[in-house]
Amino acid sequence: MAQEIIYTNLVIEAIDDLVASLGTPSVYVIVDVNTAKFVLPILQSQSEAVKNAEIITVLAGDVNKGPDALQKVWKELSDKGATRKSVVINVGGGMITDLGGFAAATFKRGVRFINLPTTLLGAVDAAVGGKTGINFNGLKNEIGAFQDAVAVIISTLFFNTLPMQQMLSGYAEMLKHGLLDDKATLAELMRYNIENPPATPDLLLHLIEKSVGIKQAVVASDPHENGARKTLNLGHTVGHAFESFAMDVEHSPIPHGYAVAWGMVVELILSHMKLGFPSDTLHQFAQYIKEHYGYFQITCEQYPQLLQLMAHDKKNDTPEHIVFTLLKDVGQPVIDQTATADEIKSALDIYRDLIQ
Repeated sequence: MAQEIIYTNLVIEAIDDLVASLGTPSVYVIVDVNTAKFVLPILQSQSEAVKNAEIITVLAGDVNKGPDALQKVWKELSDKGATRKSVVINVGGGMITDLGGFAAATFKRGVRFINLPTTLLGAVDAAVGGKTGINFNGLKNEIGAFQDAVAVIISTLFFNTLPMQQMLSGYAEMLKHGLLDDKATLAELMRYNIENPPATPDLLLHLIEKSVGIKQAVVASDPHENGARKTLNLGHTVGHAFESFAMDVEHSPIPHGYAVAWGMVVELILSHMKLGFPSDTLHQFAQYIKEHYGYFQITCEQYPQLLQLMAHDKKNDTPEHIVFTLLKDVGQPVIDQTATADEIKSALDIYRDLIQ
């Protein structure tokens, strides 16, 4: 079934209309402890579908997106009588849509699910495109499946419950889409003041719709990441290494979007080194990231651990074959690019000089 994307701030009507159209006998809502507190009561008070649903609550944060949480969701679906005709509604950020989507995709060989992202990152990245999964063995999204939600409801309605750090985390993925699209799109995103937005939520919804449209076009051309979809990995080879290092080595998790923002700077440096990406655009983008996202502190002594994490990235053909998506220029991605350990170390050195 094709994934339907619904852009609306009339969320309650969208949920109830969708559930009614699916003709399901039972609804299961998956939330984390944060959305259970701030979002679920609103939905339960206004939505007939959610009011009558079974609720499954897991701990918040990407550090909890692992086998234990997955097993808990499977068990509660089973204990509460879910069938293949049931519908799961994932309400939350990317952690919930990843985990809930994978649980639904694998329970009884597949249960239909709806994603209702409540974070900007979830709206523009994790909830759309059919990737589901969990972290395993200290690695991001190591276990997962491609499975589309029957629908994704994208709204800015719940963003006012988010700290600015989470908004910036999501905006990094939008900046990535801008880098992949064209210079006008990137400039529009860099002009919009995400930290002090205008009092017109429809403008942000418009930017989100445009950003998701960029991703949708790529995903539609390559749903299982055999070619063009690899462009969406821009910033993620280095970003996932930063994220895993912070979580499992430093024991101080960082937001996914921040890791991707810093990862994009490193990979644009590699793009300049290997493909001639314009230095003025690189410096402008690095300055933007420095001003809005700060700096991920690394030292040269940590390079071997970071390289090892990059080598374990699931996009690689072999642990010795570290693969990147790089850019010749804005809007000109080149997939399946490799870099030597020395080139990556040089890029990390320049990253430290640019935004430290």
